Amino acid sequence: MRKRTLLLSSASLFLFLLPSLLLAQVTDAEKKYTAFEMRSNGKIYVLVACILIIVLGLICYLVRLDGKISKLEKETK
Repeated sequence: MRKRTLLLSSASLFLFLLPSLLLAQVTDAEKKYTAFEMRSNGKIYVLVACILIIVLGLICYLVRLDGKISKLEKETK
């Protein structure tokens, strides 16, 4: 049973890492061209705004979750 679990976890790890390994093959010139193109079209600001919204949402969620956990800890004492 332990070997099966180890095999499944190894297979899932490989499947999760496969896309990142394939994306790592992109050359630096292609990356720079994409960033330059996005900057010249003004799309880089949309990307930055989306990333900021996601990060701020995660921070708000974590702060709210921390407040709820603190409240539950106080109630149990």
